[in-house]
Amino acid sequence: MRGSLFRSALLMAFCSCTIATHGGEAALQLRQTIPLPGVEGRIDHLAIDTAGERLFVCALGNNTVEVIDLRKAQRIRSITGLGAPQGIVYIPELDRLFVANDKGGIFKIYDAKSFQTLGELNFKDDADNVRYDDVTKKIYVGFGSGGIAVVNPPDGKQIGSIKLTAHPEAFELEKNGKRIFVNVPNSRHVAVIDRDKGEVIATWKTDGASANFPMALDETNHRLFIGCRSPSKLVVLNTASGDLVASIGISSDTDDIFYDGKRHRIYAICGAGKIDIIEQTSADAYRALAKIDTADGARTGLFVPERDTVFVAVPHRASQQAEIRVYEIE
Repeated sequence: MRGSLFRSALLMAFCSCTIATHGGEAALQLRQTIPLPGVEGRIDHLAIDTAGERLFVCALGNNTVEVIDLRKAQRIRSITGLGAPQGIVYIPELDRLFVANDKGGIFKIYDAKSFQTLGELNFKDDADNVRYDDVTKKIYVGFGSGGIAVVNPPDGKQIGSIKLTAHPEAFELEKNGKRIFVNVPNSRHVAVIDRDKGEVIATWKTDGASANFPMALDETNHRLFIGCRSPSKLVVLNTASGDLVASIGISSDTDDIFYDGKRHRIYAICGAGKIDIIEQTSADAYRALAKIDTADGARTGLFVPERDTVFVAVPHRASQQAEIRVYEIE
């Protein structure tokens, strides 16, 4: 009887462990892979045309933007002649694509139907992350040794510039406020910009961590998520004060993070070959939920809440071919 009880206890413990591990893995399910034959080098950021079901991929090392038809699950075009494209935004009401290039700082504007060039701006060096404010209808572009340009999308003209102390990486715009939060890794801080004033109004530290590249925002709970690489951790700041809320270890070489407000999760896409999923149990409490295996060097992607989907860009390395992996959130 005692042996039977012991075996039952062991079985229950084993089942619980299996279910917990399985549950973590089931947070994201790989549903599809879309090959990108001939694409070489690092892949940077992505954008989506939701209505048209097209995905745009900055193939930085290939000097192209790859256009993917999500209905057919295949590449339908390569936009060539670029100089290490890094940031990208698609504006549906204009049906235009805006692409920021590292080389020469060229910001290219395309008709997203014909893919003909409509214009360009020259930021001289390292045009990088791009964000679109769909309330004020302005584009913001990080560039050079310390600036964010403001662009008017219909005519493609630069209408402003905001100075920073060093090159900006990821940044987030408040939808219900006027601030921009900007990662400035070479200055080891987060800069807070007042959009109306066009200037930095505060700088916040990141709990002793550096190489703060990706960022996500939970505006409802006033929380800012900073992905740091040295050491590898997710830093959570209070946007009302700039104070540290939490810090949790993540996999190395993260370059994109996203906040899922529906499920209260953070997805950190990491070049170590993992998607780290962090659960927000409250505005002040966070725990590691799961680590999903991807591929070496796969550190960028896109979370599309309307599709309950995470796209991950996988570069060509050794026998692993370049591809886009499509994960369904469960």
